[in-house]
Amino acid sequence: MDDYYEPWTYDYENLTAAPLGDDVPTAPPRSLVDGRPTAVTGGPNWDDDLGGGPAHLAGDPVLRKVSDDVRLEYENAFMFYLPRICEHCLNPSCVAACPSGAIYKRIEDGIVLVDQDRCRGWRMCVSGCPYKKIYFNHRTGKAEKCTFCYPRIEAGEPTVCSETCVGRLRYLGVILYDPDLVGEAASVEDDRDLYRAQLGCFLDPDDPDVAAAAEASGVPHDWITAARRSPVHALINRYRVALPLHPEYRTMPMVWYIPPLSPIVDALAGTGNDGEDAGNLFGAIDSLRIPVSYLAELFTAGDPEPVRDSLRRLAAMRAHMRRANLGEPEDPGIARSVGMDTAEMQRMYRLLALAKYEERYVIPTAYSAASGTGGDGCGCSLDTPGGPGMMPDGSSADAFHAPPKPPPQAAEPVHAAGPGGDDPPGRPRRVNLLNWNGHGRPDGLFPPRPQEET
Repeated sequence: MDDYYEPWTYDYENLTAAPLGDDVPTAPPRSLVDGRPTAVTGGPNWDDDLGGGPAHLAGDPVLRKVSDDVRLEYENAFMFYLPRICEHCLNPSCVAACPSGAIYKRIEDGIVLVDQDRCRGWRMCVSGCPYKKIYFNHRTGKAEKCTFCYPRIEAGEPTVCSETCVGRLRYLGVILYDPDLVGEAASVEDDRDLYRAQLGCFLDPDDPDVAAAAEASGVPHDWITAARRSPVHALINRYRVALPLHPEYRTMPMVWYIPPLSPIVDALAGTGNDGEDAGNLFGAIDSLRIPVSYLAELFTAGDPEPVRDSLRRLAAMRAHMRRANLGEPEDPGIARSVGMDTAEMQRMYRLLALAKYEERYVIPTAYSAASGTGGDGCGCSLDTPGGPGMMPDGSSADAFHAPPKPPPQAAEPVHAAGPGGDDPPGRPRRVNLLNWNGHGRPDGLFPPRPQEET
């Protein structure tokens, strides 16, 4: 219990049921094990939330490696948030650590899930995940983790954390990769080579040979098209500004980050220099309050060059757009200095600063891996016999709470358009959007047209 923290809740009922008194009632913590009052000493994300505190600073393994480069004076401190979820790795250690085989990586989209029926609560996945993103549910006795909102992904919708992010900083898209190269990439001898090794696993969807091989493998054409429009592919492979988190764990993580360009303009202006000048910005990259060496330990196993390249491109984009906003003549040399042209710089700026919903989230709908085609067979995976999307009698619930019917032998077909009339006599028209493929007009969604009634 001490290793994983004792689960607790708060006695919220005390807020409303406490007797009248002089003090404001509180919601004291209660143990979820025996219900007794408890002192909260740890919990999920505990280390994340307290990682920058004085009591834990000395234990920071990244800081220990670069302590000579980091000045801990208060006036030089800089904090940035690093939102972390399950990495849904290409080489997931949780899958390897699970003795019951309950954790698996889905072949159709790469999402890593925990089969709750097979999980036996050994908790080896908790200790086996280097990112510490699996937790143990003491009520169910099962391991749980981020599911990447897979029912939403199957329907072509973004994850909830992505859609609700007010900063619009999350992007979702398809990455094509060669699974035969993953083991070799994860086995390179030098940790600093892991970033480039993982890049070597990713495939170019614009390559006709790659597209042909993908379609021959059963990947639908709309998935290949989505990979070409993928913002994640652009940020990782085309613009080279996104980097993996702790590649030295050798799990080949698939949640990548754009490193922060800390307040560099004010720092330069304080020295009497033009903080927006491209030359000054490039020269100050190694003088950031967040040392490049620290960022390199986070994202590239200590190799500072990919981090510098990413920060230079971000700085170049800032200088390029400053000239455009001030009406100054365009300077192609700024883009060329980081290996880009002005058109690429504009596209990267749009993706990072102006991208609309459909540009940030490019998610094709689910498809049948057996047939390699999308459409009627791609229902919500929760809506299966005995699944959590079923009614107590085993039937499927629809959006309008129609009377239950016996479970179908296969996924219920979706009618993109056309007349109704397939409902049993005496039963109200019903519409099931769980299996809708996103195209056309589902039968029953709108009142029938006059010609349909006749």
